[in-house]
Amino acid sequence: MKEYNPHEIEPRLQGEWAKADLFHVPDNDEKPKKYILEMFPYPSGDIHMGHVRNYSIGDVLARYHRMRGYDVLHPMGWDAFGLPAENAAIKHHSHPAKWTYANIETQKSSFKRMGFSYDWDRTVVACDPEYYRWGQWIFEQFWKKGLVERRNSPVNWCPSCETVLANEQVIEGRCWRCHSEVEKRDLTQWYFKITDYAQELLDDLDQLDGWPERVKQQQANWIGRSEGAEVDFILCDADGNAPADPTDDDIITVFTTRADTLFGCSFFVLAPEYKGLDKLVAGTEYEQPVKDLVEAAKKVTAVERAQGNHEKHGAFTGRYVMNPINGQKVPVWVADYVVADYGTGAVMAVPCGDQRDFEFARAYDLPIVPIILGEDDPLYDTLKDEQNRVVTSVDWDEAYATEGRLVQSGPYTGMVGGKHSEGEAAVVKALEEMGRGRRKVEYRLRDWLISRQRYWGNPIPAIHCEHCGTVPVPEEDLPVMLPKDIDLAAGETLATHEEFINTTCPVCGRPAKRETDTMDTFTCSSWYYMRYTDPHNDQAPFDSAKVNSWMPVDQYIGGIEHAILHLLYSRFYTKALRDLGLVNFDEPFTNLLCQGMVKDSNGETMSKSKGNVIAPEDMIAEYGADAVRTYILFMAPPDKDLQWDEEGLAGIYKFLNRVWRQVFDLVGAAGEDTLYQPANKGKEKPADAAKTLLRERHRVVGKVGDDMERDNFNTAIAAIMELSNAAGTFLHVTSAEDRAANSEWAALARDAAETIVKLLAPMAPHWADELWNTALGHEGFLYNEPWPTFDPEKAKADEVELAVQVNGKVRARITVAADAAEDDVRAAALEAVAAHTEGKQVVKAIVIPGRLVNIVVK
Repeated sequence: MKEYNPHEIEPRLQGEWAKADLFHVPDNDEKPKKYILEMFPYPSGDIHMGHVRNYSIGDVLARYHRMRGYDVLHPMGWDAFGLPAENAAIKHHSHPAKWTYANIETQKSSFKRMGFSYDWDRTVVACDPEYYRWGQWIFEQFWKKGLVERRNSPVNWCPSCETVLANEQVIEGRCWRCHSEVEKRDLTQWYFKITDYAQELLDDLDQLDGWPERVKQQQANWIGRSEGAEVDFILCDADGNAPADPTDDDIITVFTTRADTLFGCSFFVLAPEYKGLDKLVAGTEYEQPVKDLVEAAKKVTAVERAQGNHEKHGAFTGRYVMNPINGQKVPVWVADYVVADYGTGAVMAVPCGDQRDFEFARAYDLPIVPIILGEDDPLYDTLKDEQNRVVTSVDWDEAYATEGRLVQSGPYTGMVGGKHSEGEAAVVKALEEMGRGRRKVEYRLRDWLISRQRYWGNPIPAIHCEHCGTVPVPEEDLPVMLPKDIDLAAGETLATHEEFINTTCPVCGRPAKRETDTMDTFTCSSWYYMRYTDPHNDQAPFDSAKVNSWMPVDQYIGGIEHAILHLLYSRFYTKALRDLGLVNFDEPFTNLLCQGMVKDSNGETMSKSKGNVIAPEDMIAEYGADAVRTYILFMAPPDKDLQWDEEGLAGIYKFLNRVWRQVFDLVGAAGEDTLYQPANKGKEKPADAAKTLLRERHRVVGKVGDDMERDNFNTAIAAIMELSNAAGTFLHVTSAEDRAANSEWAALARDAAETIVKLLAPMAPHWADELWNTALGHEGFLYNEPWPTFDPEKAKADEVELAVQVNGKVRARITVAADAAEDDVRAAALEAVAAHTEGKQVVKAIVIPGRLVNIVVK
């Protein structure tokens, strides 16, 4: 018998797979198709255990579906643009391309060492000009469609990364990459108008039955649809006089979901970034305090401001607006708890019903007018009638932020208040009739800011001409190439690289300047999965027939941290490309699996910064790739965190060794190395062991197939272990001579061996292929072999063992026919526990088929 030696077997078979071009997938085969994809990695170094887990999951599914008769598209590439490469180049006085491509080769070698079944002919690397050319082309198609806009606005600025960030890349006020506190700056930047698809992105979440609910909920919350109304407030003087015929400059509009609370608006608040703020205070005594507040607000993160948990600061503008519902003047303040990213950047402050407004009113001694109360509130009886006196302030500890009855609200007093309430509907109707309000749907989602002020990214294909304005680079001139002769360590940037900047306007032929911003790296990862379907196309980003044939992706695998970054952006790209006529599907990924984290023995997530990383190459050197793959799939469900335990890995290695020898034993090829010696005395009879093995062979094939379809790889491996145990029992109670002399037993033994090897092939492919060739005598590779079939009838047990409980305690176990009638099972159970029920009344006896009988007595 050949010894199991993964260090010899695995490299040799990887070479044979490559020589046979085993994982190449055609485009025009008549077989059904499956697209299995893991999120492509950033080449920042060698792979870690998180990578191993992610890609092992994908590889198991790819191999399984291939054996089930599908043509499987299972590609790999690299998300290769981005700041880490640029920073590494600066640190090492090198070039980002050199660092990036070196890491790609390192990772590619590791992927091959793991035995992953990638079609390397379809590789996509984001920093290859052949790829980013088409990223620029897509940008220009979006531009033509009106989905691109360049405008000046407050943006998130990371002082450490020295670039702007999209809202989605600011996590709790810090940069998603380096965790530095984010500032606000006014800059002219490029945006993708993802907001044009806000409602469709929200509605189509209902189509994603194969996505985790938590991911869909995160996206729904981020899109943040709110139904309410826009309300126009008119600027007025200190005496409350407003122009009879106001112009646009006289009107400040707010968005509110609670128009019913307008009678409680005791002050008006503008965000520090409000565009008309300078004009409101220019030349007045209030100008400097407002400017001071605006500068101070830049030091408060956008998240802190939105949450409103920090100490609130404000400044009076000296201006007033007229409340359209009652004609009262309202003072206008600027405050650092209001953000310009939501609504209009202006807020009608109702301190009795909003805790942030309440705290600000307390801080600056502003009125807190009660206008909505519960009927059990002591004030309710006083204010419940329209004609009752007005209470202009209350000494409350906090705002009354729930629904109730409107009070002190003119003709609306007594109505129910709240979102979508009768009071809200009545107030909005009145505003509409007077021309001072209208129904509006607002979204939290903001346009995607794609400009980045760094070198190592996809250049934005635009040219700025003094005569023609900003124009796109002609398609025939794409790609706009990054200059190679740039000295980042010396502080050179695209904005200082004269040869890159200076160009000719394609419209008028005069001297012009190139755009020096590059695109957010997430633009590269928002469509790469489409390029995999046609990676060598030099006439288009992909052929529509090919992408429509393969997509959407059947199974996508990656971390939940991308829920409102990559996954949301990819959905936007897909819908925009659909509307451009390039694809015919609405969503990119049918099923999404978000794998859990790999944690160390103390339960801490592995990371280089913590120094607790387990290097995959060390484990492969000790146990082989197949053991690492099988272990990482067995120790936890794929969507749960996995706690690393090398003893568990050693146990899986022993399991593979044991089953290796077991396969040789089952086909009579172990010789003197046989693992099993007959041990029939007092044990199961050979015929019974054969019967059990036959049943387990069919039961386990059915269970493993079901588990694989549901991504339950850990229970699939556990079931294979059960089949191995049944095979072991059969080998224990029979001799090689017994099996050779009995043709049915010999056939059963070989079938069990081949079945075990096939079932483990997706998890341990090198191990399985070697047994397929050496122990079982076949040629070729299991990748091309069919998945084992099973007979449900043969999987049924003749007898089952049931626990018998009396008042919840197990008192006996009985063995009955699997198809025994319920009355017969009940009778057998009562007989088995007769001693425990003697002299007592049996209230009921409940039979739970296949599990237990529960008897209740008193």
